[in-house]
Amino acid sequence: MNKENLTKVIAENSNYSRRKAEELIKLKMVSVNEQVAQLGEKVFGEDKIKINGQKLVRNQKIYIKLNKPVGYVCTNRSFKGEKNIFSLINIKEKIVSIGRLDKDSSGLLILTNDGDLNYKLSHPKFEHQKVYLVKIKNDNLLKNNCFLKKIKNEFMKGVDIEEKTLAKAKKLEIINEQNFKIILSEGKKRQIRRMFGFFGLKVESLKRIEFAGIKLDDLTEGEWKNLNKEEINILKK
Repeated sequence: MNKENLTKVIAENSNYSRRKAEELIKLKMVSVNEQVAQLGEKVFGEDKIKINGQKLVRNQKIYIKLNKPVGYVCTNRSFKGEKNIFSLINIKEKIVSIGRLDKDSSGLLILTNDGDLNYKLSHPKFEHQKVYLVKIKNDNLLKNNCFLKKIKNEFMKGVDIEEKTLAKAKKLEIINEQNFKIILSEGKKRQIRRMFGFFGLKVESLKRIEFAGIKLDDLTEGEWKNLNKEEINILKK
């Protein structure tokens, strides 16, 4: 079994952040196997961790998929007057959202307390595929087949949305003049909206239907369920 960073273990299994965990270690309020913990220490799964004399109980790993409705934010912080995705999930354990969707978008989110999986699915170098259904607000430009072909070509070659690199789609399928199916393997902020904006078009609706091999399937908006073993294996392979 691999060792994990002590601050990571504390953050995943308590209400403390990694920064707060570091502070507690510096104050000598954390012990591992009855020995005062050291900053940067790594621990095994069976090691006994205490914070201020209280045993840290490690949570069971949780893997959830949620169909996020429009109007909900994905942050773990709560703000007055804002609807948060975590209010839709009635569990006590601390979990985080992988692959966020902006407030105006809907569809598939993966949520977990597995820090290693979070890293694997979030880091750009792994290039996990995400599939979206996008509807564009009606525009006369969309009635021009040449214009639609130009969008498809430019999406594949790369569009300048004022980032360090061009924003690209791995695949773009034109369903009809207003509806598109798009596959991304990168995740720049509000990427799809900004890419269509480059052509003077506005997104009317955006829904993610697949992420890293996991499909939204028949989940209704606001509904969630635990991933099955097959889905968890797909994410971890």
